[in-house]
Amino acid sequence: MSMAVVGMIAGMALGFAGYFGGFGAFLLVAALGAVGFVAGRFLDGDLEPGEFFRSRGDRRG
Repeated sequence: MSMAVVGMIAGMALGFAGYFGGFGAFLLVAALGAVGFVAGRFLDGDLEPGEFFRSRGDRRG
């Protein structure tokens, strides 16, 4: 599935949550979507847990 389709689905989900559930539901769906995105990146192997805890000067390219 292309990233454009994933973005469209996420936008539609946020739109429905905002329309039917109000701003609180919109924020909840957005936060859970972000958590799911990061978890998916971990499972794909694109991210490592140590990347969140290193300082900027400590990064190795």
